[in-house]
Amino acid sequence: MSQADLAAAVDVTRQTINAVERERYEPSIELAFKLAAYFDCRIEDLFDPELNGVGTDRDD
Repeated sequence: MSQADLAAAVDVTRQTINAVERERYEPSIELAFKLAAYFDCRIEDLFDPELNGVGTDRDD
């Protein structure tokens, strides 16, 4: 699936999807719900900082 395909499915721009993937943009609650529904998962599965290594003890 391309970023453009996903963007069309959740009614945002491809640039928005790219920014979310690169963690340069935090999606709105509405977009988070749309993405979770699209992927048939929980929002936490997509955006849980602990599961994604954000906020852990590491030197950035």
